[in-house]
Amino acid sequence: MTRFDAATETERLKLIADAAAAHRARSSDVMTVDVDPDSDVTEGGEVPPWIQLVGTELILDCTDDELERLKDLLGEFPEFRIDELVSPEEAEGTNAVVTARSDANRVAGFVERAFREVYGLDEEYRAWVTAI
Repeated sequence: MTRFDAATETERLKLIADAAAAHRARSSDVMTVDVDPDSDVTEGGEVPPWIQLVGTELILDCTDDELERLKDLLGEFPEFRIDELVSPEEAEGTNAVVTARSDANRVAGFVERAFREVYGLDEEYRAWVTAI
């Protein structure tokens, strides 16, 4: 891969699909997609969301409201399902592990929609692939 960030939906879908394919081809430990922390898409002082792909699992941290939106989104991706929810006492929110048995393009579509629909980002957010 030669590029690691994208700021339009079309570019982000291609970036994420290429990164997911590279992650799988290399059998790497993790692929991480972060939102640019310098963008204006997150509310004041909040840590921008991230999503990781580990083999066939997507890992997301969610507030209670975000978790409900994640469950709604999963209704449109029948090949994806929540396998584990962990809510540590010392942390606010839930770590969701979603099995994603699908091709890289479908994974990219899910990740893009999760950033937009689960985390409520606007269409101009910039995504970075920070680990493959």
